[in-house]
Amino acid sequence: MGPGRRFPTGATTTVLVAIVFACAMAGAQAAYRNPLSASSSSSTQQPATDQTQPQAEESPSGKPHHKTRVVDEDAQPRPELTKAEDLIQKQNYAAAEPLLKQVVETEPSNYEAWFDLGFVENGLGKVEDSIAAYRKSVAAKPDVFESNLNLGLQLARTGQPDAERFLRAATQLKPTSHTAEGKARAWLSLGHVLEKSKPEQALAAYQQAATLQPKDPEAHLAAGRLLEEQEKFSDAEDEYKRAFELAPSTDATAADALTGLANISMRGRLFADAEAYLRELVAVRPNDAAAHVQLGRVLAAESKNDAAVLELETGAKLAPADLSVQYDLAEVYDTLGKNDRAEAVYRGLISGSPNDAELHRDLGHSLVLERKFPEAQKEFLIAVKLKPDFGEAYGDLAFAAGENKDYTLTIKALDTRAKFLPEIPISYFLRASAYDHLKDFKQAALNYHLFLNTANGKYPDQEWQARHRLVAIEPKK
Repeated sequence: MGPGRRFPTGATTTVLVAIVFACAMAGAQAAYRNPLSASSSSSTQQPATDQTQPQAEESPSGKPHHKTRVVDEDAQPRPELTKAEDLIQKQNYAAAEPLLKQVVETEPSNYEAWFDLGFVENGLGKVEDSIAAYRKSVAAKPDVFESNLNLGLQLARTGQPDAERFLRAATQLKPTSHTAEGKARAWLSLGHVLEKSKPEQALAAYQQAATLQPKDPEAHLAAGRLLEEQEKFSDAEDEYKRAFELAPSTDATAADALTGLANISMRGRLFADAEAYLRELVAVRPNDAAAHVQLGRVLAAESKNDAAVLELETGAKLAPADLSVQYDLAEVYDTLGKNDRAEAVYRGLISGSPNDAELHRDLGHSLVLERKFPEAQKEFLIAVKLKPDFGEAYGDLAFAAGENKDYTLTIKALDTRAKFLPEIPISYFLRASAYDHLKDFKQAALNYHLFLNTANGKYPDQEWQARHRLVAIEPKK
């Protein structure tokens, strides 16, 4: 019966790469480092101790700012503060907390104790208390880089709008050590906060960070992501390439830059470029399921289906719970004629989602390709029962029913399809053939003519058959 093994719908399959980048805001505890500086431009300075103080909270990029104490020789350290800082070094935050509270109760203007307390409360998971302590530290001494940075990061972590205020303040203050690195951290953190509300200012912040740290790839990576979101793909590509050049080949930043470059190439349907980037990526991250899956999808888009199967199967082994990989695998199996494998994949997916009409239709397609028409008809019937307006599935059902010589069902399925989708040449041909088999020659001739009037030479075998059947069934003039 001629139209081919799958009822055509006119739809084409497009492989899209959707790589989602997660940019976590800071909040993770890092190692306890060098202290806040007691030297600043403020005229009211707190006495410094020679003890180690906590570092600023990690920036969104995950690289903490380092500081070095400027010791006040005349200062007399509070023993509670000294002991608390020793406990913080040992990450014994629970023991340090009451000591620091004792200091700030008797010295409410001790900005270093408030800073330490903010750090400790964060370590204990008390984020709001941490923010409150950092606010006290900033209020006691507003011109300290580290306390403004940490407060801004904690506020950003909790989505509070005044995060921008304190991060901006940090960009205008001087870190106690590693000045360029510290200020770059502040600009980078500010950029992350501004991305959604003020994207152009965020890009400017990333540029400031890149200028301060010209050998650090993070600002370029962040700018690339933002430019990609803005669909400024040429600029994003430049930033990703710069990030990749600066990052060590085994670094996560290099891998993220390759991912971005591959994504942009896929958007432009530059599949060869995307393949090259993704092959570099899987070399860097051999156990990254997503990288193998994306490479498999690119290879499938290039019709390199044997290679696509290898990558998708690797991805499926590394991420067995990712159902999207199973869909991709089944589709490539069908393309390669490995229909039994596709059938097995679809049956596995259906066992987990028995009421998914699309899955039943997909399984039906694989069964059609295996010429298992009775089983295919059963799956298409399930699909339209689950989704009564599933026009495409009615077309598939019509074809399977025709192969099973159930011509009455073929006509019924085609008539139902016509309620949801426009007629196409093949629907006229299938209907004509079904009426022809049922010896309703008047309706058969009508639909053969409709087919010939719309086929326009695209279906030569069926057009030849239609003309010859018309000679046989139409009355002689």
